[in-house]
Amino acid sequence: METVVLIVGAGPAGLATSVCLNQHSIPNIILEKEDIHASLWKKRAYERLKLHLAKNFCQLPYMPHGSDVPTFMSKDLFIEYLDAYVTRFDIKPRYNCAVKFSTFEVSNNKWRVEAENIVTGETEVYWSEFLVVATGENGDGNIPTVKGIDTFPGEIVHSSMYKSGRDFKGQNVLVVGGGNSGMEISFDLCNFDANTTVLVRTPRHILTKEEVYLGMSLLKYCPVKMVDTLVMAVSTARSFMYGDLSKYGLFRPKQGPFATKLFSGKAPVIDVGTVQKICDGKIQVINGGIRSIQEKTLTFENGKKQDFDVIVFATGYKSSVCNWLKNYEYMMKKDGFPKNPMPKHWKGENNLYCAGFSRKGIAGAAQDAVSVAEDIRSILATTIY
Repeated sequence: METVVLIVGAGPAGLATSVCLNQHSIPNIILEKEDIHASLWKKRAYERLKLHLAKNFCQLPYMPHGSDVPTFMSKDLFIEYLDAYVTRFDIKPRYNCAVKFSTFEVSNNKWRVEAENIVTGETEVYWSEFLVVATGENGDGNIPTVKGIDTFPGEIVHSSMYKSGRDFKGQNVLVVGGGNSGMEISFDLCNFDANTTVLVRTPRHILTKEEVYLGMSLLKYCPVKMVDTLVMAVSTARSFMYGDLSKYGLFRPKQGPFATKLFSGKAPVIDVGTVQKICDGKIQVINGGIRSIQEKTLTFENGKKQDFDVIVFATGYKSSVCNWLKNYEYMMKKDGFPKNPMPKHWKGENNLYCAGFSRKGIAGAAQDAVSVAEDIRSILATTIY
């Protein structure tokens, strides 16, 4: 089968790219390995998840949220929005199509993509002038290698498979990772009476969703350093009631929250109530990493030993792009992320593009989609057939 643009992935980035291409009447096909669109949101998100960013940072091209939508949306409300987006623009991804191999054929300047039809087991071959990688940053769950992890008799869960703390009531649970997922899962576990410990490996800024909204809004007009100074002043005044959080094991980076995000990719943690539970002694914090595991006993880098029944790894994801994109060097590094710096991260060589790899969430994916579609439109407009 042949098309002008082939898009791999039917998450928000892939859907948005298709819509933007359709606005320019550019034929395109979306291949999606799952049986639904937005599978990360529908299958791999825990129950209590809410969008931490305001709605104007969580919308796709040509369909802004209405005034009746709350500023901060629930997961279910955002899924409804994505479903409505697919319906409104009549997007029809080819589901159950797992891309296994892709390569650029120099002889005809086209991309050859092989996908396995998961239902029939057959291999389908697609040809396109342009290829857009829209599988996103959250490809495969990352569980780090830990000495002795294979001896652990309890349950090991990656955050992508975690659903609710009700499954772990009364158990000793270690959450590895002090980012947004780790801190929110810790809060959820504590609410369901699990004996909760969170392992925080690196310093993180902890802000409220309102403080993040303020900062992101100001970044449109002010330099990062100025925004960080203002937001930290607001945060310090708000968190005065907690006192020095370092005594609880919560440390701040030397850089401001938005500079840290810009230069290291680590977003500030948006507090959903976890800090209060840590201060109240209901959630224990351990700093550093895990040195080794011997059955139920974990030894930490600080020398402390403690027994656990369950380990939840909120340790992020690995990009899976390089597993199937054989010419990844046209655009990606070996880790599956763009090698070109922003703002041109979305464009590679030989008509290879990506959308949703800017580390800027839904807003970044939406902007990528607009940029990719406009660039393809401009190339086609100058092509002589």
